[in-house]
Amino acid sequence: MTPLAWTLALPIRAYRAIFSPWVGHNCRYDPTCSAYILEALDKHGGIKGLWLSIRRVARCHPWGGMGVDDVPD
Repeated sequence: MTPLAWTLALPIRAYRAIFSPWVGHNCRYDPTCSAYILEALDKHGGIKGLWLSIRRVARCHPWGGMGVDDVPD
């Protein structure tokens, strides 16, 4: 993982450790948004991983889709 990707992953890891157990698992997609973000940052680095993450979170709304949405290669 690049240093930029590692830095961008810190808030996601904090969210998963602190808030995720309280909020519950109500994600419409599999893998969850936080797991998707961590995988995108790990696979594609900071810039492209951030772009893929923003696109994924933008799709997560009541009128969006659902189901399996893996990180593209």
